[in-house]
Amino acid sequence: MKPYEHIVKYYECDKMGIVHHSNYVRFMEEARVDWMDQLGYGFDRLEAEGVVSPVTAISCNYKSPSFFKDIISIDVKVSEMTALKISFSYTMKVNGKTVCLASSTHCFLENGKPVVMEQRFPELYQKVKVLDASE
Repeated sequence: MKPYEHIVKYYECDKMGIVHHSNYVRFMEEARVDWMDQLGYGFDRLEAEGVVSPVTAISCNYKSPSFFKDIISIDVKVSEMTALKISFSYTMKVNGKTVCLASSTHCFLENGKPVVMEQRFPELYQKVKVLDASE
């Protein structure tokens, strides 16, 4: 999968000119949405079929600051996929230097009830499992 690239906007920086830590969570979401689109199962497709994917856990480990106009390359990988949830890992780099290592976990719900992805979206589940095995 192709890494996602985010160009840091001025408003994403604090008074010191450093990207505010809270924005990395947004960058993760942008990268995750792009990853799903590349897979052919965008969140818009899942939501059109009545399935949502809320965040159940999130973690960020900041390694180095990033700044206005930096291009952050975000590599997204599946770190775990079970019948009911999926976990992603994110490696964010600027010019090859790691600025943040992060992870997020999500479940899938339909009408507020858990969805077993292998049953509800077997093609998506299989694609993710194949990717997971190849990484």
